[in-house]
Amino acid sequence: MNVLLIGSGGREHALAWKLAASPMLTRLYAAPGNPGIAREAELVALDIADHQAVVAFCREKSIGLVIVGPEGPLVAGLGDDLRAAGIKVFGPSKAAARLEGSKGFTKDLCARYDIPTAAYGRFDTPAAARAYVKSQGAPIVVKADGLAAGKGVTVAMTEAEALAAIDDCFDGSFGSAGAEVVVEEFLTGEEASFFCLCDGKTAMPFGTAQDHKQVGDGDTGPNTGGMGAYSPAPVMTPDMIDRTMREIVAPTMRGMADMGAPFSGVLFVGLMITEAGPKLIEYNVRFGDPECQVLMMRLRDDLLVLLEAAADGQLSHMSARWRDEAALTVVMAASGYPGTPQKGTVIRGLEQAQNSGVEIFHAGTAERDGTIVANGGRVLNVTAMAGTVGEAQRKAYAAIDLIDWPEGFCRRDIGWRAVEREKGR
Repeated sequence: MNVLLIGSGGREHALAWKLAASPMLTRLYAAPGNPGIAREAELVALDIADHQAVVAFCREKSIGLVIVGPEGPLVAGLGDDLRAAGIKVFGPSKAAARLEGSKGFTKDLCARYDIPTAAYGRFDTPAAARAYVKSQGAPIVVKADGLAAGKGVTVAMTEAEALAAIDDCFDGSFGSAGAEVVVEEFLTGEEASFFCLCDGKTAMPFGTAQDHKQVGDGDTGPNTGGMGAYSPAPVMTPDMIDRTMREIVAPTMRGMADMGAPFSGVLFVGLMITEAGPKLIEYNVRFGDPECQVLMMRLRDDLLVLLEAAADGQLSHMSARWRDEAALTVVMAASGYPGTPQKGTVIRGLEQAQNSGVEIFHAGTAERDGTIVANGGRVLNVTAMAGTVGEAQRKAYAAIDLIDWPEGFCRRDIGWRAVEREKGR
């Protein structure tokens, strides 16, 4: 089968790495890809915003399945246009992608179907949002309604911080994503990421992970797209997975079908595990980044078989098998991230680090005169697998110490919750 993978980040490199191992694969293309993905796939200079150009390429190359990595093209309806042309797609329709494209849409769905989540208000004017914050007090959470590359969420510990976040949204800091805001209750507990492959009718559990959103050690500093992750997440016990499926995923699948937008693709359930049980923080309609990297390391099955089954509506008799080992990934970011990252700096020592027994997934990289350079905020994902999270952590950081990139930085405590649990055994 010829496959087209859409995207250019670390998530897509991990998907390409796993897809390349499938006996079903004939040819893997990636648009636009990155230098790491180029090791696994043929890069294609396609404008993925030009849906008809993507359709034409798929017809020319006899593409049997298109796998859409990032959320932007899904929210823009790429899946709909491909399906209309008779091309098989892994990823939701534009209507179903509203689960990520509009936080307000998801909150209203939760209210309608009794899905446990934080209390909230939706606002399209700053005055109303500010009044709500003053009536509720802090801590409180302010979210830009639309897509903001993982940076449109402020966990405000003071009213002043919340009011400033509201002003940022309505002043255009997140573009059109901030034209409406959701203000919600601050939840206490432990966060976890839970994934399901979906085919419109069936939702199949597809692994757990824990992300580290804040830029600094000890979960300090501003939110980012994710500074590292590990899998499995110990907080997601079999009982917690069962509750999440029953209380959150099942009514969501039912609700989307009821409104004529059955969900197909990967459903990323962002959870807060509270004393009362799992509560939904947010939905994403694609694999997490960097959670995808650790899931792909642990997945024993042929990824292409599973994704095609989801696209074909054939998941009801499928399941996924996982390696017993823990996987951990550390994001190396460019100086200045999550603000304005320093681009064009040279990265050396990648081959030596890779040879130390880890996988290095490229995210924001480019190739210049045969040299790898930084070309984004989150640049590399150094990913290790071992018997425990602590061992995987040591392995990943030992590899990072072999990379010569003075302008790069990383958190040094990825996996700390799991490591503390392991010490307490």
